[in-house]
Amino acid sequence: MAVCARLCGVGPARGCRRRGAAREQRRGAADSEPDTDTDPEEAGGGGVTEDDEAAERIEGGRPLPPSVEACPAGRAPLSLLELPPELLVQIFGSLPGTDLPSLARVCSTFRRILRTDTIWRRRCREEYGVCENLRKLEITGVSCQDVYAKLLHRYRHILGLWQPDIGPYGGLLNVVVDGLFIIGWMYLPPHDPHVDDPMRFKPLFRIHLMERKSATVECMYGHKGPHNGHIQIVKKDEFSTKCNQTDHHRMSGGRQEEFRTWLREEWGRTLEDIFHEHMQELILMKFIYTSQYDNCLTYRRIYLPPSSPEDLIQPGLFKGTYGSHGLEIVMLSFHGKKAKGTKITGDPNIPAGQQTVEIDLAHPLQLPDIENLRDFSELSRIVLEVQEQVRREEQEREQRQEEKEHSQQAASQPASPLGGEGAEGEETAAGAEGTTQDKAPASQPFVLPMGVISRNEDYPRTCRVCFYGTGLIAGHGFTSPERTPGVFVLFDDDRFGFIWLELKSFSLYSRIKVSFQNAQAPSREAFDEMLKNIQPLAT
Repeated sequence: MAVCARLCGVGPARGCRRRGAAREQRRGAADSEPDTDTDPEEAGGGGVTEDDEAAERIEGGRPLPPSVEACPAGRAPLSLLELPPELLVQIFGSLPGTDLPSLARVCSTFRRILRTDTIWRRRCREEYGVCENLRKLEITGVSCQDVYAKLLHRYRHILGLWQPDIGPYGGLLNVVVDGLFIIGWMYLPPHDPHVDDPMRFKPLFRIHLMERKSATVECMYGHKGPHNGHIQIVKKDEFSTKCNQTDHHRMSGGRQEEFRTWLREEWGRTLEDIFHEHMQELILMKFIYTSQYDNCLTYRRIYLPPSSPEDLIQPGLFKGTYGSHGLEIVMLSFHGKKAKGTKITGDPNIPAGQQTVEIDLAHPLQLPDIENLRDFSELSRIVLEVQEQVRREEQEREQRQEEKEHSQQAASQPASPLGGEGAEGEETAAGAEGTTQDKAPASQPFVLPMGVISRNEDYPRTCRVCFYGTGLIAGHGFTSPERTPGVFVLFDDDRFGFIWLELKSFSLYSRIKVSFQNAQAPSREAFDEMLKNIQPLAT
């Protein structure tokens, strides 16, 4: 702000009317950093003692009074105040909206110019992607500055991806700016078992500006249209929603009609179409559990996984088949020589937030020929041999670590020959792994062994590469969880599978091809922290 004051010539040399305490306050401001997160409502706000004709002339393109006219011809302007108002509008419109309140405190002329709707229309478009014709807001008396300050800026912290706290089931919420609304869309997997179909989505809430006073929050849950709701930002990366008219969620036919409607939306079928008794119980259990929340939920932010050129494929969100539980959403991320699949949606056995699969990228598997691959015992033998190899390597690493710690305690120098040999061995192993992957064929025939159950028989019949991995299984209520060996099968850039040896089951995963905005992690550390924090939520 002090810099702006010097540029516009505000001060004793220019005949500034602010004296005494105001001058001392201005000097103090020059020694401090400007607030980068001030309220945009302050910019161009009240408190102006001069007549508003100047602002009207800026909007109408008429000349300003001589005190703020452009400098005489033939002389370069000495301050911003000598620039044409139209040019100042362009300059101010290119600044971040959060900086404009500080600019408005410089002088009354700047404050009047910042009332120009052109500035705020540009900020709405460039910062939040609002492309609608904002001029139609004039009918309702709402300005572009109102839209920016009271809607977009105020609720900017809830934009992005979120996971609702719905016990073991979780979910995926995407909050976006949609026209002149902020809408929370709940993303749902396609109907089981069509894993390659696009995602489905439905609105849970929306926020919009009906009048100049404040934004309106509406609950979209149910089938009776928008109704009164509330949003509270609990803390950083967490907010909650509440419906104030839950009677709008009820249907005239009672709980039975609500259940049948939910079943058609969630599963695309009726209960009579589902002949598996255990599956019927799981579906009914989920309806009873999730409907009790009545859209009064707490959400925690999730990030998309960061990527690097060394990744096997592009990380991201996938939808996968999980037997009687239907399709669920899984996040695939890479961590050095490991890849992890974390559940974004879950079930009573393995809740949302748990690591459903882990892939050991240091141990690729060479599948047998297509005829022997049909023999489950042959595939099981190959996987169990690798499992034993992984167990031995883990024991050797632990032994080397113990010996290294003992030698460091006994030696006077910090360097340990044993530690150097261990590091060299790891480099050799890494090099061997790279050689193995380089020699792997571009594609090879693939078929599921006899006896392995798959919800989707339309899986690819060729694959690129396979790796040893482990899958998490547990009893109902996440009881007795354990990791069991399996096979990670990479089909292409957008599909992979996992064979659960102990369950004799196969899960097929397909990439969610949606461009999510405001979902990138600020750093690798922030993503790892998020991944660690979402695991205990539903456990």
